[in-house]
Amino acid sequence: MNTSEVAPQEPVSQVSPQQIAANDWYGASFPVEDFQAYTSPFGYRQSPDGGYSTEFHYGLDMAAPDGSYIRNWWGGEVIEVSDDSNCGTSVVVQSGPWMHIYCHMRGHVEEDSRGRYMIDRDGGIQIWEGQEIIAGGRIGRVGMTGRTTGPHLHWGLKYDENWVDPALVLRAMYTTQQAAQAGSSGVQ
Repeated sequence: MNTSEVAPQEPVSQVSPQQIAANDWYGASFPVEDFQAYTSPFGYRQSPDGGYSTEFHYGLDMAAPDGSYIRNWWGGEVIEVSDDSNCGTSVVVQSGPWMHIYCHMRGHVEEDSRGRYMIDRDGGIQIWEGQEIIAGGRIGRVGMTGRTTGPHLHWGLKYDENWVDPALVLRAMYTTQQAAQAGSSGVQ
């Protein structure tokens, strides 16, 4: 699997978060600590390297200070660690039909007799392919590896092999979590 941020031949079939088990959003975690701003949305955009071409951006860019921790969005299994694409150092997690991709992280990939892993020694992070990760668990730190113009997390989502706009998922999560809080406090 190529986790590069820009994959020109990739199909752009989308699924709406409202079509997917919306009552389960309360179990999800916001993917970056020290979040500052959304810097590039999902969809067509001008090339970030100053060119005049347009490209499809398969994720949501979330600015945060260099070294901010990245949290796993949903519990699942690490299916890939990589550091050799436009995505830079990255971790891919499979959670049932969901695949979530985290790019531009600090650290690099190593391999030993037990397998491949992403390591960020300064951040105290070591993530192995095949490892189970809980929702909200720290899986890396914001960096500037791969094709990037500043420190941020590129967060990509797929549901049953279809790209999903992460901003729509975050909106659905927020709405569900607010409703759950209101329900638990007796507010109607």
